[in-house]
Amino acid sequence: MPETTPTATTDSQRWPLEAPRTLDELARLDAAALGELYRDGRMFDLRALNGTPEGRMLALVGPLGRPGPRQTLAKLARAQQFPWRGKSFHADSATEGEGINRVVLLGDKYPFDTRVDPSAIDGDPCIFLDYDLPENPFFIRAIRDELRQVGPDLYLGPAMLGQRDPKLVLWFAIAP
Repeated sequence: MPETTPTATTDSQRWPLEAPRTLDELARLDAAALGELYRDGRMFDLRALNGTPEGRMLALVGPLGRPGPRQTLAKLARAQQFPWRGKSFHADSATEGEGINRVVLLGDKYPFDTRVDPSAIDGDPCIFLDYDLPENPFFIRAIRDELRQVGPDLYLGPAMLGQRDPKLVLWFAIAP
């Protein structure tokens, strides 16, 4: 794969008027619209996420993506009691770094390394969050998360299960 060095995208750069601007706007989209938005997303400078950006689970896929469970997830994800708060990032460069999930009651759990990789969704470059680390349990090591920028300070990603033939489980977003 050719080396891809993303550049920082700032609010001053133009985004389409219809581009989402907040996590709440993303949460109103269904899984199909999120997939389309992700495919249109941009690579970005990983250093834009340094720190502790807020996270939001957006949409379940498959049987749990039906209207009832989807609406329940949307309510839970907006609630203060929702256990996943986001991911913390430390970028070593524009394309590589590390991070960890922030989980209420459990603290910082499930570290990951980050790098540019072809997306399992469409083969285009993305930031890949690699959980296949010795300190993670086997069921976490099987997760494949990706990220692309889809709006000013707004990052969307699929969470998938399986390394060889990943299956989409849900969509999530991060906002610094």
